[in-house]
Amino acid sequence: MTRADAPDPGRVVDARPSAPKGQRKGAADPVDEAEAVDGAEPDDDEVVEAEPEASADEAEDVEDEVEEAAEVLEADLFAVLATELAAERDDYLDQLRRLQADFENYRKRVLKQQEETAERATEGLVADLLPVLDACDAAAQHGDDSAGPIAKALVEVLEKQGLVRLAPEGEAFDPNHHEAVAHEPGEGESVVTEVLRPGYVWKGRVLRPAMVRVRG
Repeated sequence: MTRADAPDPGRVVDARPSAPKGQRKGAADPVDEAEAVDGAEPDDDEVVEAEPEASADEAEDVEDEVEEAAEVLEADLFAVLATELAAERDDYLDQLRRLQADFENYRKRVLKQQEETAERATEGLVADLLPVLDACDAAAQHGDDSAGPIAKALVEVLEKQGLVRLAPEGEAFDPNHHEAVAHEPGEGESVVTEVLRPGYVWKGRVLRPAMVRVRG
């Protein structure tokens, strides 16, 4: 070894092996890369390891919140359904009331029509019996009293059903119930002096006015 080859005491010699032949100039040394990785600070963009799972208390709190939210939602749903059902119920009740009112009006109308039909039929029957009563009255006027009891019984039965006999002798003349076929002069208001044929009223309706002689 020559003097020129002897190491300089003040020179620091790198003991690391030189890069193998063929290694690209400027490439990082593996040892340096490992050291750099071990001592480097984590980058903000790098994925950070997840924190430990929530504790049992936190999980229970979350479960309680979920149950409370479910109860509130269920209560709101029941409230909406109750409102809709109440509105539908009220609508059905209104329809039922209208139907009941229509049926009640129909029932009353039918009953009234039936009563009117029965009254007209009875009124027609009574009107057909008036000539029989006239015949009995004529027989009594001619001295035949044999028909008197029959006429009296018939009139009593009809009077119980609403027949009223008009024999207004001595009363004031009423054109609604009397028919004047003879008139005598006189002073004052018109008065019935003689009943030529009695009249009859059936349940407030004039079947036949009384035929009378009037003075005044």
